[in-house]
Amino acid sequence: MSAATTLKDAQSIASWIVDVRRQLHRIPELKYEEVKTSALVQATLKELGIPFKAGMAETGVVGTVGPKDGPCVALRADMDALPIEEAVVSDFRSTHPGRMHACGHDCHTAMLLGAAKLLKQREATLPGPVKLIFQPAEEGGAGAERMCQAGVLDAPNVQRIFGLHVWPQIPTGVIGGKAGTFLAAAGELEIVIHGKGGHAAMPHFARDPVTTAAQVITALQTIISRELDPLVAGVISVTTVHGGSTYNVIPEEVRLTGTIRSLTLAGLKALQTRVTEVATHVAAAHRCTAEVSFPGNDYPPTDNDPHAWGLSQQIGRDLLGDAGVKTLEAVMGGEDFAYYVQGGVPGCFVALGIRNQELGAIHSVHTPQFLVDEAALPLGAAMHVEFAMRSLSELAATK
Repeated sequence: MSAATTLKDAQSIASWIVDVRRQLHRIPELKYEEVKTSALVQATLKELGIPFKAGMAETGVVGTVGPKDGPCVALRADMDALPIEEAVVSDFRSTHPGRMHACGHDCHTAMLLGAAKLLKQREATLPGPVKLIFQPAEEGGAGAERMCQAGVLDAPNVQRIFGLHVWPQIPTGVIGGKAGTFLAAAGELEIVIHGKGGHAAMPHFARDPVTTAAQVITALQTIISRELDPLVAGVISVTTVHGGSTYNVIPEEVRLTGTIRSLTLAGLKALQTRVTEVATHVAAAHRCTAEVSFPGNDYPPTDNDPHAWGLSQQIGRDLLGDAGVKTLEAVMGGEDFAYYVQGGVPGCFVALGIRNQELGAIHSVHTPQFLVDEAALPLGAAMHVEFAMRSLSELAATK
């Protein structure tokens, strides 16, 4: 079956995929709270006649299409949303205040369900099983790690895995990516500056954690600008500052949070060490103390298998033409898709363009204005189908 036929079939169910996406968009749920989302996925798989296992990593779902025997390929979508109030006005906007699908995970889930529908129609031709992984908690919860611990890559053993992410930096009708490290190792940062409170009119009787926090924030940036090789990527971003409750009182403490990024886990650990040293010493210089921690999970970098990326490029060219494939530079965003490949399963994470100036689909992920060109969704479903079918054919031929 040709790529053109796959794309035509995907476009024939475009309205179905879009409808699923809009249903999901209305009910955004945060990490490990994806109860309604998981229920919708399960109901859809049941309607399609696809067996599945639910309750993996709390709300995760894994469906299987194809025979029990033969090589096994996995396709992954994440399901969780972000704690952002949606600014986009539409008839399918979020109905959950303060929560929004601002990273396109509703699109990822809908595209994989679309692929499930198409793969079910092709089930008799599949030389091996395809696992459809609907994963919770990508946004800071390391849901992929928990899915792996629950055995999602086992019985049968996954031999290749693919994922897609909507990408507002490239236009609809284009895919992107690269071989090797595509996305960064990433971790959280928390610093609590402890001082001595007092009257704001008499700062000499206090030890001010506010001015100390300002000095710490500034000093942390010199780690990147003055200690890293200019050709080595790294990010230290302080994103929240909390301290005090009124205008005329110097508070006892100030709490900072943020993120650290590197293209290697070793680089991430080195930056964490220097953050601790700089924060504690700057605080001490201002007669305060700094309590530094790195909560949450240290996500490994996402490394694309060269052969899998080469196959993805070929699929992209067959579906979209030569102009439809773009080689991208590494990005400092993190992705827990990395957990699936770090154990040795070859995989590829591919960017799917959704940028459309006319529609206003130009805003970055993780913003209240994030908007998706839904014309990209059937393309994503077709990509998933081709990922699975071509990989299974290759793997079956090399047994």
